[in-house]
Amino acid sequence: MQRVTSCTAIAACLLTVAAASWASADEKKVPDCVYVGTPNDVVEKMIDMAKIKKTDLVYDPGCGDGRMVIMAAKKHGCRGIGYEIVPKLLAEGNKLAKRRKVDHLVKIEDKDIFKADYSDGNVVLMYLLPEMIVRMTPQFEKMKDGSRIVAHDYPIKGVAPDDTVTMTSNEDNVKHTVYLYTLPLKKERKKEAE
Repeated sequence: MQRVTSCTAIAACLLTVAAASWASADEKKVPDCVYVGTPNDVVEKMIDMAKIKKTDLVYDPGCGDGRMVIMAAKKHGCRGIGYEIVPKLLAEGNKLAKRRKVDHLVKIEDKDIFKADYSDGNVVLMYLLPEMIVRMTPQFEKMKDGSRIVAHDYPIKGVAPDDTVTMTSNEDNVKHTVYLYTLPLKKERKKEAE
């Protein structure tokens, strides 16, 4: 009985070590948040606020099924790149781009959004948590003047939006806020004490 227990303990130890090494080798594959898709009518509002043109390159960090860049490409004929690390969502996004016949314009790539370079883009459409946006703001600040960033529900901390729209989605009957920013980003003014 002691031998069986020792073998079981050794096997458990080996599995733990193997799992730890797999986890460390694949750390970049762990999402920072759970994917929640933006309702399509909110995506349309985001695209309209960005004033996307055919010549624009649109990015969507943490794109999920790629609906934002796919809808932008379908409506305006622009190019789009979505970054997603969840394999199932990555595959869904590329299939959706093909189904909507914009796969020649849109690519959904397996890339860490915090290591990506957005400087050649003109538009960023995003639905990310506030702490993720804070980490990405220095990357966005490298974009060309006149580039637009449109954020769903969470603003860029410390930056004054050019426009803010609150709407109730027909899909989920929930209020959503959309924020538009234009580069260079403008810092919010501190409110004076009264």
